[in-house]
Amino acid sequence: MKTWRLILEYDGTKYSGWQEQKNARTVQGQLRKAAEGFFGCDVEIQGAGRTDAGVHARAQVAHLRVAAKRQFPADEEIFRALNQRLPSDFCLLDIAEVDNGFHARHDAVARTYSYQISKRRTAFFKKYVWWVKETLDVPAMARAAAMLTGRHDFVAFRAHDPARPDESTIVVVEDAGIEAEGDLIVFHITASHFLWRMVRRIVGVLVKIGTGEITSEDFRALLEGKPNSKLDVAAWTAPASGLFLEKIEYVSKKKARPGGRAH
Repeated sequence: MKTWRLILEYDGTKYSGWQEQKNARTVQGQLRKAAEGFFGCDVEIQGAGRTDAGVHARAQVAHLRVAAKRQFPADEEIFRALNQRLPSDFCLLDIAEVDNGFHARHDAVARTYSYQISKRRTAFFKKYVWWVKETLDVPAMARAAAMLTGRHDFVAFRAHDPARPDESTIVVVEDAGIEAEGDLIVFHITASHFLWRMVRRIVGVLVKIGTGEITSEDFRALLEGKPNSKLDVAAWTAPASGLFLEKIEYVSKKKARPGGRAH
């Protein structure tokens, strides 16, 4: 058996999310098709984050595990072969052989997402932003985003996940903030894990703060796990188009073996 750590980027526009589904085009499904087509056998593939339909990734991490009695090719050959078999909106950035105990999701200690908001209509980047037509108070949004750092109950921001009905809604956010450059507003957030649709709902609420429809005190109450029936957080969920999985962080246990394309 051999295991490789893969770093991937993809445009999620035409995918029904990361996780494999019957009768749907998914990121995991395309990666499995490419890997099994090359190795000629069943493979195990797990990703660090389950991105939703339409969500993009700049550096998703997955592990590829292959059990076969055969001579395996060099990492560079696997790298080229998988990229040749992947669709044009999906790219393998890096491959490195790792210990067989490595698990892309379970071993991850932090994940970072970003969300792009455009203040104007754009001809070229519509698939990668949320165009908000209303005037936004960016400093007010930034002050609210800074409140996210720390331990909070995000029950008001989660969507019910049938796969994880008993999941705790307590999340520790390591860092969060907003930066603006020209017509682009970028929100970033880092935490050990995220609840389903949590980031998109946070962005939706931050935009409502930016338009002046709700206050920072309303936001503070939501962060204290106090849902307000007057604040329809679910209805304010930001579209998937602006969301990117930026990076996955791990505690280094062992360096990649010689020949790997480790960073």
